Amino acid sequence: MRWFCRFAAALCLLLVPAAQAAPSKRAPITILISIDGFRADYLDRGVTPVLSKLAASGVRAVMHPSFPSKTYPNHWTLVTGLTPDHHGIVANRMEDMANPKNIFTMATDDPAWWNGRATPIWVDAEATGIRTATMFWPGANVAFGGTKDKDWPYDVHGGTRPSDFWHYYGDIPPEQRVRGIIDWLRRPSEARPKLMTLYFQSVDDAGHQYGPDDARTTAAVAAIDKVIGLLVAQLRALGQPANLVVVADHGMAATSSERTIAMDAIVPKELVHYVETGPYAALWALPGKEAEVEKALLAPHDHLQCWRKGEMPARYAYGTNPRIPPYFCLAEVGWLTAETAPKKPESGGNHGWDQMAPEMAALFVANGPAFAGGKRLPDINNVDVEPLLRDLIDLPPEAGLDGSDKPFKGVLKRAR
Repeated sequence: MRWFCRFAAALCLLLVPAAQAAPSKRAPITILISIDGFRADYLDRGVTPVLSKLAASGVRAVMHPSFPSKTYPNHWTLVTGLTPDHHGIVANRMEDMANPKNIFTMATDDPAWWNGRATPIWVDAEATGIRTATMFWPGANVAFGGTKDKDWPYDVHGGTRPSDFWHYYGDIPPEQRVRGIIDWLRRPSEARPKLMTLYFQSVDDAGHQYGPDDARTTAAVAAIDKVIGLLVAQLRALGQPANLVVVADHGMAATSSERTIAMDAIVPKELVHYVETGPYAALWALPGKEAEVEKALLAPHDHLQCWRKGEMPARYAYGTNPRIPPYFCLAEVGWLTAETAPKKPESGGNHGWDQMAPEMAALFVANGPAFAGGKRLPDINNVDVEPLLRDLIDLPPEAGLDGSDKPFKGVLKRAR
């Protein structure tokens, strides 16, 4: 996943004097770790001794993302317990057709796009006095509930962020991200976060560039496993018990320019406006062209199915949000849509297809004092992660979520 934000990093390191009395036993904290693009079966490649040990002595499951299996929609689902159709971050790129200049990309931190029904868990936690910190997470730098006063350059007024957060900057090495987490935990207990997030993008980057089956993607998986090992070792050295919830936002499928659906061969390009193409095409018919566009799109197509957005199959739980364009075309897994045919051969990997496809299945591993050991759960859905986190930090349940902590009742040592 690639998104760009301003980089601002501030650490506070408070050293305990040597003459001070030994500190009291530390209370457990919770760390939600996202390894972007870590497909569930990457764990079986024999290159992840740390994660495999955490899974064997903790809890493991195959986790299905929400539809569409894209980065921003699913990271927001993981921290809100709502599907993208309900929380409003319905894609990595969105447009407001009432204001064509208002475009959401993975660099957007205007709270107007994020504010709404879905409250991220750090906002609820901070409201009850639970300190939170985010070492990168899509949306964590946004002042949730705030307002932007004008176009760039602008100020944001009000809103809530985690007590501590770093703006995303992809060039910060994974090891430095871990050191930032550990430095936050060196603080006195009253300033120590109880809920933290940690994000890594390198596995997703490799999967996009090389494809999920390439040795270089497997090497990226092995490298990030070592970083998780560094985190585990540092927590142990600090004497900090932690419940680790290690997830991915989606899996990855191999792609090729030979498996590309040229949309201009289906509907003339002068009749439509595309918001996104790739594993799916999301588009508008230009005014007065709706009947012509529908006739072309809704006919049968090889490797592609199109719908009016309100007529998508119920199992996608997608199509009611006003941010979704009127027409949506989903390609067969491994196939891509493009506005026109590619001009040169390409291969790699992508995601965004049917959330139940095996290639889209995501990692889920949990380990720590709250979890029973050696448990393999049936498949779970990622809307259930936020309710689990609420249990781990003693945050009251939230009504009206799409997810539930029920899948974890049998593996939590202390379940509500």
